[in-house]
Amino acid sequence: MTTLKAGDKAPNFSGLDQNGTSHTLADYKGKKLVVFFYPKASTPGCTAEACDLRDNYARFQANNYALLGVSADSAKAQAKFIEKYDLPFPLLADEDKSVIQAFGVWGPKKFMGREYDGIHRTTFVIDENGIIEEVISDVKTKAHAAQILK
Repeated sequence: MTTLKAGDKAPNFSGLDQNGTSHTLADYKGKKLVVFFYPKASTPGCTAEACDLRDNYARFQANNYALLGVSADSAKAQAKFIEKYDLPFPLLADEDKSVIQAFGVWGPKKFMGREYDGIHRTTFVIDENGIIEEVISDVKTKAHAAQILK
């Protein structure tokens, strides 16, 4: 799916979050950045993943990590997701899929025998200088923080 791998320079993305605030790769220089892509806000797997990251947020902060979620949901849907589950990190409303495409996580998927295009649940761990440290494509939604914070 994605052609990005550890050691690659992260895409210089730009996107708006649930409040219309702009986020770019440059905004996170000097911090480690976890960019997690998920198919749809408030669905069971995405909720489990986001809540696991929320529950471990203090550990991420203590280790100089910033978190940024991305899906093609509207800003309104992202805001509801944050409000409902008290998520402490921004969620990009990437409706035009520019960030999703930049990271190469959009493509053919199969679900219950049906094929369609969608977002592949993938997480990128980016170092303080914008270099990808790790690409996690086999995301364990209920234990995702443990996959990142080894």
